[in-house]
Amino acid sequence: MPTSSRFAVAVHVLALLARAGDEPVKSDSVAVSVNTNPVVIRRILCALGRARLITSQTGATGGSRLARAPERITLREVYRAVEGGDTFLLHRQPPSRRCIVGANIGAVLGGVLRETNAAVEQALAGTTMADIVARIRPCPPMRKSRRVAGR
Repeated sequence: MPTSSRFAVAVHVLALLARAGDEPVKSDSVAVSVNTNPVVIRRILCALGRARLITSQTGATGGSRLARAPERITLREVYRAVEGGDTFLLHRQPPSRRCIVGANIGAVLGGVLRETNAAVEQALAGTTMADIVARIRPCPPMRKSRRVAGR
């Protein structure tokens, strides 16, 4: 079962917006940085807008900005905006009640998953977008490739 990358993309988007400050950033520019289709970015931006983490304006001078300071946006808010719900879930389909494991796995695993989800939420709540931006290092200058003589 594949996992979603929406959370990682959303953090990337918000880090770009945080670094841009008050300058609006267009979704096409964000898509280039994330290396994905602008439609994917627009969907993420919509989810972040619904959660009131960003504001967006259309038009030639439009783009998206953070709705509040990066130190006031937690990763838990970002996760809830784009993923919603718990990180770990029980089966989508109820397992067989005729099987001893199937009949008991929900009760047995349910508590573990609740604890795990609470730990994930707590960890995400303790990190802000300002923390993320502070950890971003400048890229080293690109080297120009040189052709070796005779090759």
